Amino acid sequence: MRSELKRLIEDGDMLTRLIVVNVLVFVVVLFINIFQFLFQSNFAHRILYWFTLPAFLPDLVTRPWTLITYMFLHEGVFHLIFNLLWLYFGGLIFLNFFSEKQLLGTYISGGLAGGVLYIISYNLFPVFETVLPAATNRGASAAVMAIIIAAATYAPGYPVRLFFVLEVKLWVVAVIAVLFDLAGIERSNAGGHIAHLGGAIFGYLMAKSFDRGVDITHWIYDFSDYLQVLFGKKKKLRKVYSKKGYTNVYSRYQHMSDQERLDQILDKISMSGYDSLSKEEKEFLFKIGKQ
Repeated sequence: MRSELKRLIEDGDMLTRLIVVNVLVFVVVLFINIFQFLFQSNFAHRILYWFTLPAFLPDLVTRPWTLITYMFLHEGVFHLIFNLLWLYFGGLIFLNFFSEKQLLGTYISGGLAGGVLYIISYNLFPVFETVLPAATNRGASAAVMAIIIAAATYAPGYPVRLFFVLEVKLWVVAVIAVLFDLAGIERSNAGGHIAHLGGAIFGYLMAKSFDRGVDITHWIYDFSDYLQVLFGKKKKLRKVYSKKGYTNVYSRYQHMSDQERLDQILDKISMSGYDSLSKEEKEFLFKIGKQ
């Protein structure tokens, strides 16, 4: 199992790595909580204190790294599963239009934007005054929201099948997600919903900037590349094998309407996944998504 995890982290794509890291952090925290329960100590609370994001500025000053660490922590198993399903769904679509490095950059930057908006809101609005000293936040939701909104902003017409039945445009999913968070501010977990909106704002700005030829996430992967050089990590070369008997997909689709072709491609994704598509099929999806 250890070797399999190592392979996933070293050889997997960025989406896989983000999912694996979130799961590993959750498992570590789970064992810490079990230890606390069995020995009736507050060990877990003392550990999590140093990694969850505080809204209270004096606490934030003593642990500024929580602006990063909070986005890899989750409240419980359902919180984790929900966020990872959204991350997988949004990440696959995102990677149709952006690179793996931009996926990492958007995840981290979106999480930072969500954390900053959360802190500002709790220190600005009177409604949070009584809970401010003890308020903390954790979860990947803001980071995931940034990825989904970036994809929806860049390709609003991208077709999505909800529950494998109802086909809608990606922008519809994005609008529903934003409205859900806006409606949730006056209910429970206001801080979480505010953080989600911070991630959404960054995702929108990221896609709009990219349309103008500016990548505002580059500082993240520039720093990541610097660390790899600093610690001497070298990328492994992968062997690529060509497949014989390639069939030109244009000849297969030339007598179909765009809608018929789109339906067949979506069926193929449902059965075999996005990676099973040819380059031409991916380009067709990109063209439809921009309409």
